[in-house]
Amino acid sequence: MSSDRKYRPLERYWPYVEKPEEPTTEELAALDPDLHATLFGPRDLPFSITLVFPAFDGPNYERALEKARASAEYIETGRGEDRRHRARFFSSDALRLRDLFEIIDPVPGTEILIDDRPVPYTRQLWLPLLWFHLLH
Repeated sequence: MSSDRKYRPLERYWPYVEKPEEPTTEELAALDPDLHATLFGPRDLPFSITLVFPAFDGPNYERALEKARASAEYIETGRGEDRRHRARFFSSDALRLRDLFEIIDPVPGTEILIDDRPVPYTRQLWLPLLWFHLLH
């Protein structure tokens, strides 16, 4: 065996994807609340209800977007058919929450999160309690 090589590979490395050092808003929105608290510390937020809904066809879509963007915190994630709109409301915004909920309730794929978590009986228990809050 000779020590002289006839073939010498190029000194190239695989292309690496440039990742930002800070997470994007989409990545933060997708984090589990417990993981978020572990990584960044507990969030100092009051009780909140978040409505998450997909894009849908119809005349009420623009109204829904307008009301969602007027929420305390609005995040749009995904693209195309995976696009989701997240609108967070606090208990002081119960009227605006109800207005948006009445538009998006019949839309398939609508989720309601209590403090960023899916909770059983949200439509049957939590929202009626908040609507009761509107009477006072």
